[in-house]
Amino acid sequence: MKTLLAIPLFITAMFALTACGGGSDSNSTSEQTQDTADSSAPKTLTIGMSQYPSTMHPNIESMMAKSYVRGFLARSMTYFDADWNLVCGLCVTLPTFENGLAVLEKTPDGKPGIAVTYELPAGVTWGDGTSLTTADIAFAWEVGQNSQTGANNLEMYTRGYQLDIIDQRKFTLHLNKVTFDYNQLGDLYPLPKHLEGELFAEEAYEYRHRTNYNANTTLPGLWWGPYIITDSQQGSSITMERNPHWYGKTPYFDRIIVRAILNTSAMEANLRSGTIDMVAGELGVTLDQALAFEKRHGDKYNIIYKPGLFYEHIDLNLENPILKDKSVRQALMYSIDRQMISELLFQGRQPVAHSNISSLDRVASSNVKIYSLDLAKAAALYDAAGWSVMKDGIRHNEAGEPLRLEIMSTAGNKTREKVEQVLQSQLKQVGVDLRIRNEQARVFFGQTTRERKFSAMAMYAWISSPENVPRSTLHSSEIPTAENNYAGQNYTTISLPELDQVLEAIETELDADKRLPLWEKMQQIYTEEIPVMPLYYRANSFILPKWLKGLRPTGHLNPSSDHAEYWHKEDGSGQ
Repeated sequence: MKTLLAIPLFITAMFALTACGGGSDSNSTSEQTQDTADSSAPKTLTIGMSQYPSTMHPNIESMMAKSYVRGFLARSMTYFDADWNLVCGLCVTLPTFENGLAVLEKTPDGKPGIAVTYELPAGVTWGDGTSLTTADIAFAWEVGQNSQTGANNLEMYTRGYQLDIIDQRKFTLHLNKVTFDYNQLGDLYPLPKHLEGELFAEEAYEYRHRTNYNANTTLPGLWWGPYIITDSQQGSSITMERNPHWYGKTPYFDRIIVRAILNTSAMEANLRSGTIDMVAGELGVTLDQALAFEKRHGDKYNIIYKPGLFYEHIDLNLENPILKDKSVRQALMYSIDRQMISELLFQGRQPVAHSNISSLDRVASSNVKIYSLDLAKAAALYDAAGWSVMKDGIRHNEAGEPLRLEIMSTAGNKTREKVEQVLQSQLKQVGVDLRIRNEQARVFFGQTTRERKFSAMAMYAWISSPENVPRSTLHSSEIPTAENNYAGQNYTTISLPELDQVLEAIETELDADKRLPLWEKMQQIYTEEIPVMPLYYRANSFILPKWLKGLRPTGHLNPSSDHAEYWHKEDGSGQ
């Protein structure tokens, strides 16, 4: 399962208006605000981000803005920590074959399967004090398995064919095949049956729109993390305060605030004025902005550059008549100079992506098709595809139709807008007419990509976990449609039996070394077929006050907010 970034990368901007320790609108820096704050005031941390969630439902839609905020409010069954280890989030012990919590078995049709048993922590409750039990897990599973709800990660609900409740804290999930990631349950969040059950029962297809996670996010009973939402201004701000029923470590900060703004270039001004304390690296300023900021103000802040599994790319709509032709897709790759983009915009710090797998991931392969700028090769491919007639500098086919494509991304993200302009200029040199049309992130991710409404090209980022099988983005069964309420993340609509087979083979190979050639084969198909134009791998830029301790950037799908209860001010106990 992958999460959208504008992430990657995502775009709308978020800001909080209260400095840590007060609610001042003064022009003092956040450091000064901390020093002069009334000690009796709530300990408040104000975070700037570059996007607002399109929904807060934990199991519907994948968006980093939501994942980041959700980290303060909830915990999944399992997640990857900052050291890239799979650990329990809402379980007591991670199931393995060695500890007996994962057991090989036969499925009802006689095929190899696995029974995986999880146990909820003692004392875990919803934010309204209602016990969180396996009944809420079973309800979440029922919602996810219903094809009309449009839940994330179709494969997870397909692979898990049966969920057995043992008692109020223990349940067993039966998987219909043996896979190496059998104990990963990062996309399963419980749902409060006492609040959501009737809404789902009334109309499954409309549930995603009628859920309390959209209409009533301040209901304490929706959350079970260290914080609950106490105020939410749609598209503008989210305020979270300590959850009195949180079963884990008591967080240091009493209140977390975020607020959205539609232009990432305003992030620095909000930071310098003291209206925000920090910039979230997962969804904050771009690398070029952070580098420039560091030159001017680096001595006043702790600035961290975290490389990771952040893949900036352009999805191609393979139902577009022009882009159906693989020759055109390859020609586009030979037409652009991605190394120049990296050097020009990022001082070479964001390496060119040659496939969808980052070199930081152990399964990355260098034995793939490499596309460097080659205008002669590009021209030959365009000609062979029938785009050989030049009129006013634009290629046309024999029917007189222009080689015209539209690229879309998130409005307000200055780096993406610069990349679009560079691509537009480079493609014009080979006779491709590239038109730019951007949208606010909530629309772009909530509708345009999810419902495959982009006509040709969509630029954004995926963020993934270590050795994450890209089934959701590449398998033919993951194409979003109206019939499945746009579940799935295969927005390009690529459908290749060979690709499906290798994805399935990766999943079912338990030997890590034997998976490597399968991963290589997948990347070779990807770079030959080009359903997606790889651009570069991002490094996230965290701009933090020097007094903030305990925050650890992860470099992968799970955000730093998953450990928010460990964040504290330097002179605080953090207890």
